[in-house]
Amino acid sequence: MRLENIPNLKNLEANNFFLLAGPCAIEGEEMALKIAEKVVTITSKLKIPYVFKGSFKKANRSRIDSFTGIGNEKALKILRKVGETFDIPTVTDIHENEDAALAASYVDILQIPAFLVRQTDLVVAAAQTGKTVNLKKGQFMSPEAMQHAVKKVKDSGNDNVMITDRGTMFGYQDMIVDFRGIPTMKEYGTTVLDVTHSLQQPNQSSGVTGGRPDMIETIARAGIATGVDGLFLETHFDPANAKSDGANMLHLDYLEKLLTNLVAIRQTINGL
Repeated sequence: MRLENIPNLKNLEANNFFLLAGPCAIEGEEMALKIAEKVVTITSKLKIPYVFKGSFKKANRSRIDSFTGIGNEKALKILRKVGETFDIPTVTDIHENEDAALAASYVDILQIPAFLVRQTDLVVAAAQTGKTVNLKKGQFMSPEAMQHAVKKVKDSGNDNVMITDRGTMFGYQDMIVDFRGIPTMKEYGTTVLDVTHSLQQPNQSSGVTGGRPDMIETIARAGIATGVDGLFLETHFDPANAKSDGANMLHLDYLEKLLTNLVAIRQTINGL
């Protein structure tokens, strides 16, 4: 896959990394537009190709009383409005086969969650929409195993596929990023590092996932240094009160400094 296969990315700085970023879940129109506007301002300044990310529903929850969404079509319409308002592509994750066609009518990229990436019917349904498919590497999978998920998309007639590493389960409540996997997965296609999900601490006894946001810049710097094509991160103007994954999100106020540092690293690497 090339950046030109994602709408609205083709005319931006090709030698830079691209960014998928936004809130974990769409909580409402005002919050989505507020976050998108801030990120668009920063990424335009730094010439970073940008895709707005937001889940239209959350199917993988620890507890039955956890937030799952504001309604599927309501959230998807907000995603479409973000894309149209700022002329940027959008991405959302799908969990069931019938989600593929529904979400594809609103967004540019369909994301397969890590815990579902071996579900053949789901991957094929996403591929058959013709949209770009972002495959999250399973926390339980080796980098080498992702070639088979990529092949499922391509064998379905869709060459627009990318892989996102979101860490590997280490024990019961921690994630580790094995950066040896980045060059391996780049052999199979465009490769992204999901910085914030890599810092989750799942399976807490409280039923609420924890995280290590203090390590975001460390993991992001290492990803750029190892040659990822893009970065994925979740950001919010009030992580402490976000309805999902607030424990590992980056506060929006810290995004510009982080991205400025990462662009400097990429420029240094490109100049070697």
